Amino acid sequence: MKKVLVSDAMASEVAEILGNTPGIKVDVKTGMKPDELKSVIKDYDALIVRSSTKATAEIIAAADKLAAIGRAGAGVDNIDIPAASKRGIVVMNTPGGNTITTAEHAIAMMLSLVRKIPQATASMKAGKWEKSKFMGNEYCGKTLGIIGLGRVGAIVADRAQGLKMNVIAYDPFISPDVAEQLGIPLVSLDDIYAKADFITIHSSLSKETKNLVEAKAIAKMKKGVFLINCARGGIVNEKDLYDALKSGRIAGAAIDVFEEEPTKNMELIALDNVVCTPHLGASTDEAQTNVAIAIAHQIAAYFTTGEIKGAVNFPSVSAEIMAVIRPYLTLAEKLGAFQSQIITGAIQEINIEYSGEILNHNLAPVTISLLKGLLEPILQETVNYINAPVIAKERGIKVVESRSTEIKDYTNMITLTVKTSKETSTTAGALFGKNDQRIVRINEFSVEIVPEGNILAVSNDDQPGVIGNLGTTLGKNGVNIARLHLSRDAEAKKALVVLNTDSVVEENILEKLRKLPHVISIKTIQM
Repeated sequence: MKKVLVSDAMASEVAEILGNTPGIKVDVKTGMKPDELKSVIKDYDALIVRSSTKATAEIIAAADKLAAIGRAGAGVDNIDIPAASKRGIVVMNTPGGNTITTAEHAIAMMLSLVRKIPQATASMKAGKWEKSKFMGNEYCGKTLGIIGLGRVGAIVADRAQGLKMNVIAYDPFISPDVAEQLGIPLVSLDDIYAKADFITIHSSLSKETKNLVEAKAIAKMKKGVFLINCARGGIVNEKDLYDALKSGRIAGAAIDVFEEEPTKNMELIALDNVVCTPHLGASTDEAQTNVAIAIAHQIAAYFTTGEIKGAVNFPSVSAEIMAVIRPYLTLAEKLGAFQSQIITGAIQEINIEYSGEILNHNLAPVTISLLKGLLEPILQETVNYINAPVIAKERGIKVVESRSTEIKDYTNMITLTVKTSKETSTTAGALFGKNDQRIVRINEFSVEIVPEGNILAVSNDDQPGVIGNLGTTLGKNGVNIARLHLSRDAEAKKALVVLNTDSVVEENILEKLRKLPHVISIKTIQM
């Protein structure tokens, strides 16, 4: 008998579905403190959570029998996925179940903001009739700029078009063809700032989008713009937003997400021209029921048939096949993640060539792993083994898979060629032995790179002194080099230096490296 613990409040269908599944017993215990959860988790085979329960490394370490953690929702920030993976625990989520709900909330926030509905409601409940005080603005015919044209952004665009708004979008990772099918012009970020009367954010939080909207960006916006953020806290710099709202540069802001949650930024939310909600984007009865039913079915399938659905740390394959192909899955995912961090431009097409003993296996999950690795650094938490192919298709990325019987330098090799709007780049990976992954090619350069930790890829002129300068500069700034790989193209008089470092190389140090003689470019990669 498998025991499942539901530790957060959610739709009753979860207990019904699991309780009616032969071989499964379900307990619902909500509101537990971390110590309480730690003391009982050892008795359970699966844990189902929403956002309140924190499945920390400490909790996971205390779980002697735990085989699965299910998240009724998309975000898995409250689950320590590396810790779960090390323990062989599959982590599942339900992406897409609250897409419509989140998009609708952004629209509702925008309309409430521009017509000052919350402020007028509060005034009337205080016994006042201040009709002239709450003069609003029309949105019909105005320009809505969308930052991030993924699933949520696309639905927001559709609803806004129904409101007769002019919609433009910025998304460096979606193809113009897909945007054209949606009837939405793709523009630059500066164009969004210059042209939009309303700006709504629907991108994930990453190192690229952290503080994306800050003082410099706000200075480029039309005076009197309205800003809506129902995506992730941290994308908008709250201090700079406060200053812009006080000065009138931004006419009003609708905020559902904050840098710290629950937020302590009372100064910001107290402003009269701010409409705010406590991260309610996914909070509708329909969405919570949908994700609850989905995760219940996924957990039931896992224990009754062994099927893995909606996993964020394992591909959907049987346990028997997984044991054989796991090294290939790891290699493919690392290859994709490495490639995505050295390319520039929107991905349009990827070509995957398999050669060697890998051809004896089902390549579908290997390709999915590669797609996950390629897209995850771009889209962060939204990508898993189930939805990676769907996301690639939605973004207009053409995927071409081929098999080569030609004898290569390595017995198992995956070659990945990515075509973007700006370049075509090729990397290759191989297995050394049974489990040792290596990057063995970067464009014209042959290498043997261990794809882990912090990596710098330095393109330079093939001239004396480059390596010494790099090492000296890093050393003076307290950065230790763990590994060093060299390759050169003598005919072109170009070279490649790849460094594994013990710590992240900060931007101020990177600027010093870029100014060194004969350094052409530097790419930072985190694996």
